[in-house]
Amino acid sequence: MDEPSLLTSWTLEPLQLAPIVLVAAAYVVRARTLARRGQPVPTWRIALFSLGIALLVIAVASPIAEIGEQELFSFHMTQHLLIGDLAPLCILAGLTGPLLRPVLALPGVMRLRVLANPFVAFPIWATNLVLWHMPVLYEGAVEHSALHALEHMAFFGAGIVLWLPILETLPAPEWFGTGAKLAYIVGVRLVATVIGNVFIWAGSPFYAVYEGGDDYLGLSPGADQSLAGSLMMLEGSLVTIVALAWLFLRMAQEGEVRQELIESGVDERTARRAVRYRRWHELT
Repeated sequence: MDEPSLLTSWTLEPLQLAPIVLVAAAYVVRARTLARRGQPVPTWRIALFSLGIALLVIAVASPIAEIGEQELFSFHMTQHLLIGDLAPLCILAGLTGPLLRPVLALPGVMRLRVLANPFVAFPIWATNLVLWHMPVLYEGAVEHSALHALEHMAFFGAGIVLWLPILETLPAPEWFGTGAKLAYIVGVRLVATVIGNVFIWAGSPFYAVYEGGDDYLGLSPGADQSLAGSLMMLEGSLVTIVALAWLFLRMAQEGEVRQELIESGVDERTARRAVRYRRWHELT
């Protein structure tokens, strides 16, 4: 079998691409419907959603997927970071209440609000991350396409759940304000950092599937695994810096607005709730 190429090894697996196409098509149809009703989706949200869809396509169809399956764990890690972290973040950020209204109206959907509770979201995400990196599941996913598709769906779903309490596409508990979100982000990245360090400093490769054959791109299995852990930590660090900066700016704004509302005669409880759900414009 020829080695996969960084330039030509693009794959078109319907099992993985079909859900992406369906989600993108549904978004386009709903966004056009809202635009005709005079409720256009903000351009920046469309751009973020489109970026999320593009990241998913790159993750499952580009040479990253082929090389990750056949040659290098670091490429497979890159694929997982795209599917399980960056794409869910962009897609959630591209959604709005009006866009989701038909989905939220379906029976039982609002029960999923429990997933916006950080004490539910965090364990789901962490458990998923650990389980799919266990050798038996990881190697099974590499060798069997159906299990691989399930792995990708699990990573994407866990990524959605991870970011749900932060972006509140479904409302999180009232107590989970901006300060609590800061702590949540730090906790998430601590878990990812521990796992990344395990890959970096492990004495031997965990996955036999990468141990045979010549070193691809000059990377031995041990160096490849260390690179995978480093990529995991680097991506997590960059996302964390951006998320923390955004949350700190948001917290500063909320403090100022809360004080202004109280000084204007709004009672403290009402001001706190208005700021918590960013609905203070309704009080002015």
